[in-house]
Amino acid sequence: MRFRLNAVIGGLLMTLLLATALLSTVWTPFNPLGVALRARLQAPSALHWLGTDEVGRDVVSRLMAGAGTSCLVALLTVAVAVTLGTAIGLVAGFARGWTDRLLMLVNDALLAFPGILLALGLLAVLGASQWGIVAALGLAYAPTVARIVRGSVLSIREREFVEASRAIGNSELYTLWRHVLPGTASPLIVLATSMFGWAILAESALSFLGLGVPPPAPTWGNMLAAARPYLETATWLSLSPGACIALALLGVNMLGDALRDRLDPRGRPQ
Repeated sequence: MRFRLNAVIGGLLMTLLLATALLSTVWTPFNPLGVALRARLQAPSALHWLGTDEVGRDVVSRLMAGAGTSCLVALLTVAVAVTLGTAIGLVAGFARGWTDRLLMLVNDALLAFPGILLALGLLAVLGASQWGIVAALGLAYAPTVARIVRGSVLSIREREFVEASRAIGNSELYTLWRHVLPGTASPLIVLATSMFGWAILAESALSFLGLGVPPPAPTWGNMLAAARPYLETATWLSLSPGACIALALLGVNMLGDALRDRLDPRGRPQ
């Protein structure tokens, strides 16, 4: 029952998020960057469903465009982290010896830093931009992926089918690619789903701090930052992006729980 509930609600919320992100690339009710000073700080109405901001921009349109930015950043971040972390984890777990010790020494040193703190440091070097966030968060999350993949590889590399692959003359690289890598898919899928939510939250936090996508490009984080002076006079400006972040994280977490129940061999769907 819990598995079905998580899968249905999480799937619906994620579908809504991705559909909104895709739709925003071709259509929004108004121009998300269009300034209309005469319409500034209007309350929600039939024309502007969630009101307008401090310079008259439609909040719904900016939320839709922000969804596109958040999803793009999150997807690219996950791709960078999974690609880099998987490569490190595969080499470390399969090669063992000094290679494993050296790679894990560097990996554990990076894991000692909180992801958001490491991303802040990298952004200070790379500069605040969409691609800077992707690079910073991807590098910050890669050590977690490497640790998970290495653990899976250490378990898989001693199994009979891997020994059989070596015995019939297959190269180490072929064995790694054909027989070891597929065994890491289940934990990677669960981790990547959770990481998608981490990236959305981290991007929003960095944008809120002024280190994300530079204004006037809309993101949920910089919309929250811009709404701070109007918390009492225009509450809708802060409630809308906050609700979007909360619903996106709820959907990701529920879908991740459902995938973990389905893919984890030690778990049992309920």
